[in-house]
Amino acid sequence: MDLQAIVNSINNVIWSPALIYLCLGVGVYFSVLMKFPQVRHLGHMVKLLLGGKASETGVSSFQSFAMALGGRVGTGNIAGVATAIAMGGPGAVFWMWAIAFLGAGSAYIEAALAQVYKEEVNGEYRGGPAFYIEKGLKMKWYAVTFAVSTIFAVGIFLPGVQANSIASSVNNAFGIPAWITGLVIIALLASIVFGGVKRIGKAAEILVPFMAIAYIIVALIIIITNISQLPAVLALIFSSAFGSHAAFGGILGTAITWGVKRGIYSNEAGQGTGPMAAAASEVSHPAKQGLVQAFSVYVDTLFVCSATAFMILITGNYNVALGDGFIVENIPGVAMGPAFTQMSVDTLLPGFGAGFVAIALFFFAFTTLLAYYYYAESNVAYLFKNSKKADTLILLARIGLLASTFYGAVRTADLAWGLGDIGVGLMAWLNIVAIVLLTKVGVATLKDYEAQLKLGIDPVFDPEKIGVKNAEIWKTIGKKFNKKVA
Repeated sequence: MDLQAIVNSINNVIWSPALIYLCLGVGVYFSVLMKFPQVRHLGHMVKLLLGGKASETGVSSFQSFAMALGGRVGTGNIAGVATAIAMGGPGAVFWMWAIAFLGAGSAYIEAALAQVYKEEVNGEYRGGPAFYIEKGLKMKWYAVTFAVSTIFAVGIFLPGVQANSIASSVNNAFGIPAWITGLVIIALLASIVFGGVKRIGKAAEILVPFMAIAYIIVALIIIITNISQLPAVLALIFSSAFGSHAAFGGILGTAITWGVKRGIYSNEAGQGTGPMAAAASEVSHPAKQGLVQAFSVYVDTLFVCSATAFMILITGNYNVALGDGFIVENIPGVAMGPAFTQMSVDTLLPGFGAGFVAIALFFFAFTTLLAYYYYAESNVAYLFKNSKKADTLILLARIGLLASTFYGAVRTADLAWGLGDIGVGLMAWLNIVAIVLLTKVGVATLKDYEAQLKLGIDPVFDPEKIGVKNAEIWKTIGKKFNKKVA
C-alpha cells in the first residue's frame, strides 16, 4: 500500500460522519445555549475588534484577530472552496455557510476559554486547548495528547497544503517550477518566524486586511458583471444543499461532508487553533476576545469563501466529480483547485486571472503558514515551559516547519491535502470534546460580560466571581485595568 492509500484510509476513519455531525451539533448546542451571540452581538464584535492596545506581554485585539484570521484565511478559501464544489457540488457551499454560522458559537467558547486559562510564558501570553484542558479539566495526559497532536498537525501535516497551493498556482500563472517557489516561501517565512510572536502579529496586521479586501473587490466586480445570473446561482446552491436538484440530488451526503470538512479547514471553528491566537491578546475580559474570534469566522467563510464560490459558480468554471466520472464537466481536463478560481477571474480580464489568484493565494497561504508556526510554538512552550530545553525545541519547531513547507511545495496536491485533513481532524476531535466538557465555564464568561455591560461599565474579568479556579493570571490583569480583583 502506497503513502497516498494509507493517508486516505486514515482520513476515512478520522473524517467519518461522526465528526461531521459532531461539528454541526456542537455548533447548534453552543449557539442555542448562549442565545446566538453571533447575531445579538454582531455590532459589538466590530467595536471590540478595533479596541484595545498591545502590551509587553500581549498583542492588541486587532493583531490577535489578524493572526487568527491569517490562519483561517488561507488556501482553503480558494483551493478548498473549489475542492468542495468539485466533490460535493454547489450545495457544499451552503454547508460551508452553515458550519461558519454555527461554528461562530464554538469559536466564542474556545477563544474565551483560552483567555480564562492563559499563562505568561517567557514574557508572552500563551494559551489554547492544551492549557484549558489541563487547568480546566485537570487532565494532564489529555492536554499533552492535544499539544503533541497539534505540533505534528500544524508543524508537519498542514504546511504542505498551503505551500502546494502556492506552488501550483504560481506554476500555472508564471511557469515557475515548484522547487523554486518552495525555496522563496521558506526564505521569507524564516525571516519572520525567527522574530517571535510580536513580529508575526505585526506582519498579520498589515497583510491580512490588504489581501482579503483586494480579493473581495475583484469578486464583487465579477458578480456585478454577471448579476443577472445571481438568482439562478443562489437557487442552485440551496436546491443542491437539500437534495432537490435533479443533477445533484444523489450526492446530498457528499455535499454535507465536503461543505463541513472544507468549511472547518478554512474557518477553523472548533479545531483548536484559533484559541491559541486568542490567548495572546491583551484584553480586560475573556468574552471580548471570544466575540472577536467569532467574528473572524464570519469574515473567513461568509465573505472570503463566498467570494470564491460565487466567482466559480456564476462563471460556470467548475466540474463536479462522481466516482471516476463527472456529474458536471464544464471545463474538461482542468484539475480541481486554484485553477477553477483563476479561470473565473480570467472571464473578467483575460490573462489577468491566473496571476491575480496566484498572488492572492500567496498572501492567503503565507499568513496561514505564519499562524501555523505560532500554533506549533505555543504548544512547544506548553510542553516545555520553564525548561531550559524550550529555546532549543522552539528552534527545532521552526526548522521542522520550514522543511515540511518545502516538502509540501514539491509533492502532489492529493497527498498534501490528505495529510492536512488528518491534522485538522485530529485537533477537531480532541478540542471539541474538551470545550463541551468545559461548557459551564465558557458560557459563564458571556453571562458575566453581559451582566457588567448592563451596569454600564467596561467589563473586567474576576474568575473567582463566577467560581473559576486555576486562572491566577487574572489578578495581575485586573490590576492592569485599574480594577481590583479579589
